[in-house]
Amino acid sequence: MQPQNHLPMSGNSSDKSATTAPTLAQSGVSRDFHNLLADIEDLIKGATSLTGEELIEARNKLNTRIVEARAAARDMSDSVVQRARQTATVANEYVHEQPWKALGAGIAIAFLLGFVMARRG
Repeated sequence: MQPQNHLPMSGNSSDKSATTAPTLAQSGVSRDFHNLLADIEDLIKGATSLTGEELIEARNKLNTRIVEARAAARDMSDSVVQRARQTATVANEYVHEQPWKALGAGIAIAFLLGFVMARRG
């Protein structure tokens, strides 16, 4: 019994650039993770009946899936880090351009949090 390929191994998740939307990267990671789990499950189910050559083929397929999943996770992580840096840069620029608005917003948020916490206690 050979492990079944539940989804085609096209490597699409590793083709994504850093500008790919996070939702697309997340779906690629999710797909790769589910493929990996399905392959592991199939390998476990058929491990007792696999011959030496089939076992090597299954191991190689599993290693390929692991590499794809790692690459997709790395791409998604890079995208998240890049977006966080962009957000921090925009926030920094806004605070420097509009210091009184930023101060007012901070005071308003602090007041609301204090009000909510006082009502709970």
